[in-house]
Amino acid sequence: REYCYDCGRRKHIYDRGAAVFKYSDKVRKSIYRFKYSGHKIYGDFYGKEMHDRYREIITLWKPEAIIPVPIYRGKFRKRGYNQAELIGKRLAELTGIPIDTYILTRSRNTIPQKELNYIFRKKNVENAFKVTGSVVKYNKIILVDDIYTTGCTIDACARVLKNAGVKEVYFITICIGQGI
Repeated sequence: REYCYDCGRRKHIYDRGAAVFKYSDKVRKSIYRFKYSGHKIYGDFYGKEMHDRYREIITLWKPEAIIPVPIYRGKFRKRGYNQAELIGKRLAELTGIPIDTYILTRSRNTIPQKELNYIFRKKNVENAFKVTGSVVKYNKIILVDDIYTTGCTIDACARVLKNAGVKEVYFITICIGQGI
């Protein structure tokens, strides 16, 4: 199907998106090892899978930058890396599209989205992101993240980017689940 379950039910701020895998127990375990067990090398695999599966779509979208969804600085210090940034770096290498890890920041710590229902997910990420500097130089960007469930995180990022002048916001995630 062209549209995921969530997109058939809700209006979103982003323009289009894609996910490499459907959310499953195996993918969940792999992402857990990637995020919490230091398996940073998984970022190369996931970035390559994004490229191999969506290279033609990425070419059609004509993005000027890849922007990883940022994590809060405290989580970054604890984990030592941002999983979305590792994926984005590999995707950038393979596509030749520059990655911008500075333009979008997470301005406050948020509760992990997996612990919340749709309404609380939306409130949790409301005003959690901000743009640093000027993104007017970008008309089209791709956000990269690990999991898409309800789209609340992607929408929150897309909102601040579009408010700062980005015209089109696309996303690619490792996996997509059936929204809540």
